[in-house]
Amino acid sequence: MSEPTGAARRRGPFKVGDQVQLTDPKGRHYTFTLEEGKNFHTHKGSFPHDELIGAPEGSVVRTTGNVAYLALRPLLPDYVLSMPRGAAVVYPKDAGQILAFADIFPGARVVEAGVGSGSLSSFLLRAIGDSGMLHSYERREDFAEIAKGNVERYFGGPHPAWQLTVGDLQDNLTDTDVDRVILDMLAPWECLEAVSKSLVPGGILCCYVATTTQLARTVESIREIGCYAEPQPWESMIRNWHVEGLAVRPDHRMIGHTGFLVTARRLADGVEPPMRRRRPAKGAYGDDYEGPNKG
Repeated sequence: MSEPTGAARRRGPFKVGDQVQLTDPKGRHYTFTLEEGKNFHTHKGSFPHDELIGAPEGSVVRTTGNVAYLALRPLLPDYVLSMPRGAAVVYPKDAGQILAFADIFPGARVVEAGVGSGSLSSFLLRAIGDSGMLHSYERREDFAEIAKGNVERYFGGPHPAWQLTVGDLQDNLTDTDVDRVILDMLAPWECLEAVSKSLVPGGILCCYVATTTQLARTVESIREIGCYAEPQPWESMIRNWHVEGLAVRPDHRMIGHTGFLVTARRLADGVEPPMRRRRPAKGAYGDDYEGPNKG
């Protein structure tokens, strides 16, 4: 049985072509690709790549300036934060939430709109595996090229489960029996009618938006289209902690707001969503309110 795409690059001794992440004594990271006969240079000296080729992951190398660096392969969260960018990347904290709450499983058939720099595509491909299908749509050709390079660099070549289309989702979507749809775009409500026809009953729609106005319109549009169970919106934040002896305290900086996530389950055709038990407060919808698509 052959290994899944990219698995061989994640284990064993360092090989030519592997990416290496060095960590210096101050915790700073430096990422490069191993090449025979090359040297890695810093302001603290240099060392030959050949020192790491064939060495086990977790080795320590010293530069000519006698500074020690820990050598490990970069994790996917490290990789996506350092990859070349065309558009902003989906941060690992949000990608992890998408994988969990959109229930991305091995073999899933997934449609993604808004590829950006390929961050979320890499997470999705690793989750669905070679037997799944990820069809990504990106409006801008320059972003698509950057994303393609980033994804192939991470997996060591083209991924057999990935198809990338340049163009608008609503104009090009032909996929059927889709298990999951991920919309990372400015106006996901414009694509709801198209993706709803492709999603299987019980399938999950997941939208990633940046602002409260986008969040409100997305949620109301999902309710209005009438073929989804009640949408669930949320955001996540990460705060690291400093632990050093008796000095145990939260870090002064944290990863705060990056975006909002909304998930909703596709109902069977012809089924009306159950009425919500919790009604909005009086005044939540004024007399002049005509729905999220007004104007």
